[in-house]
Amino acid sequence: MTDPATAPATTAGPAAPATADEPTEWLTLPDVAERLDVTISKVHQMIRDRELLAVRRDGVRRVPAELVANNTVRKHLPGVLTLLHDANFSDEEILQWLYRPDDSLSGTPATALGGDRAREVKRRAQAEGF
Repeated sequence: MTDPATAPATTAGPAAPATADEPTEWLTLPDVAERLDVTISKVHQMIRDRELLAVRRDGVRRVPAELVANNTVRKHLPGVLTLLHDANFSDEEILQWLYRPDDSLSGTPATALGGDRAREVKRRAQAEGF
């Protein structure tokens, strides 16, 4: 396992997860901009608008690579982020929620967002507010 303190801070790819409930692959913000074919300013705006989740790892803001697929952000991700933020989740708590294994979803909520269980993930995020 790579030591997070010695991992390169400016490249995409695996970054040592702080906990087991984290993605295995990360993208830096410039990598996200390139993948989405937008400016870095647009990526910052997407994060501010809760269309995309970014957290600091190794001193660099990173986005889970799984949340940016096929040159777009997962369809239901902005809604899930808004629901969890409205339930007073921090970005770190949202990340943990998205990557906590759930047998009823056959994986994690983040994985389910890319399939036919996305609406179920959204319903569960909504229930977190109650």
